Amino acid sequence: MKASKSNDDDGVSSTFKALVQTADRKFARVRDVPPAHGRASPTSHYFHKVFKAHMRLWKFQQENRARLVEAGLQRWEIGEIASRIGQLYFAQYMRTSEMRFLFEAYIFYEAILSRGYFKGSGVGKDLGVRYKELRFYARFLMVAVILSRADMVAALMEAFKAALDDCKATFKETNFREWKLVYHEISRFTKADTVSLNVRPLRYSPMIDSHPDSAQSVARFHAKKILKFQDALLTSYHRNEVKFSELTMDTFRMLQCLEWEPSGSFHQKRPVKPYENGSKNDYSVTSGFIEMNLAMDTTDSSLPPNPKKAVLYRPSVTHLLATMATICEELPADNVMLIYLSASGKDNQSNLHQTDSSGGSRVSSKKASSESSHEECSSMPEAHLGEKSNSLYRDGSCLWLGPKGNGSYNKLYPGDLIPFTRKPLFIIIDSDNSHAFKAGITWCGERRDSWTTAFSIEVNV
Repeated sequence: MKASKSNDDDGVSSTFKALVQTADRKFARVRDVPPAHGRASPTSHYFHKVFKAHMRLWKFQQENRARLVEAGLQRWEIGEIASRIGQLYFAQYMRTSEMRFLFEAYIFYEAILSRGYFKGSGVGKDLGVRYKELRFYARFLMVAVILSRADMVAALMEAFKAALDDCKATFKETNFREWKLVYHEISRFTKADTVSLNVRPLRYSPMIDSHPDSAQSVARFHAKKILKFQDALLTSYHRNEVKFSELTMDTFRMLQCLEWEPSGSFHQKRPVKPYENGSKNDYSVTSGFIEMNLAMDTTDSSLPPNPKKAVLYRPSVTHLLATMATICEELPADNVMLIYLSASGKDNQSNLHQTDSSGGSRVSSKKASSESSHEECSSMPEAHLGEKSNSLYRDGSCLWLGPKGNGSYNKLYPGDLIPFTRKPLFIIIDSDNSHAFKAGITWCGERRDSWTTAFSIEVNV
């Protein structure tokens, strides 16, 4: 009997190791794959396989948890699997903008934190496990920030700082400079976003906001053809801009403005409690059960889906134009695409964008002097010196999407956007040089079927 039980335990352990290796191998294939923008994503098939492999692994450890613990399964190993699943859910949210994936990521991460999977005996001396713990905090912070869970963000910041300090004290010969930078980024990010956390949410809330059709200012822009808004492209480039990972403050706020405010039982959960100081964690039992598909209680079926958003972090001009071309190529005839560009028209960018405590972002249409504009964007492509195209590629009519030194390669001109006006576009230029992109007769030339509306505004958010 003992031999039979031993053989069964060996079989469970070997099956578990095989599932872990399969999941690791599939995860490595998609871990660093950049998000594919467009409706027909070539990577969606691979992500489905990775999800399937990790769910099979998760289900197996749930069903055989007691035997696996006897065979030496550690709590941090369960936490690593759950963290991987949360990471996959978040990546799927960034690709599809579906809030249910973001909720699922939050559920897994919250369970890891509350059950202390990366805490306990034997963990503190293992540098590899401590790196996994720090990565978990950074990923959970990103999810909590996007969901505007201020209490959880504060708790995670405290836990992250404590874990980082403990790592520096335990592994004195190891340089944790990169993790110090991560903590500095999120500290700066949350400080800049503090003001907006104390006011109404940036997301459209049916409980607060009236229906868009009821706004009098919108009625005069109604066209005969009703367009659907399902695609957006967001990007920004500024020196020393406030960011966390690859999400800048500008793109973060626009991302929230283009989503519906979440509702449901998920947001009536218990308040965040301290998991280390103030309450005692029980590490005696290795629980690997996390309830799945709780996102069904977090979404409101009466709300329309969020538009799909392509968030680009400091793209080159060619990368930006290629992404716009991909989205426009697949854009249905009855859809409109929103393009948000936040960048400076000055190559020196001596002003530190977004460094004030209020985190204010300006959309300005003030005209710069012709002398300074000539110095800012002096490299004009010779191929566009024609009389008609000169106004679209003239000196001073550009945004800088990269550092100084590469000439016109880092400059985005109004004429670069002309080919995409064949499809319905709504363009927002958040820049000190936004007036150069003002729509008018120079944009549409003599095309009889072209109609443009120009907005000239200056607003503090």
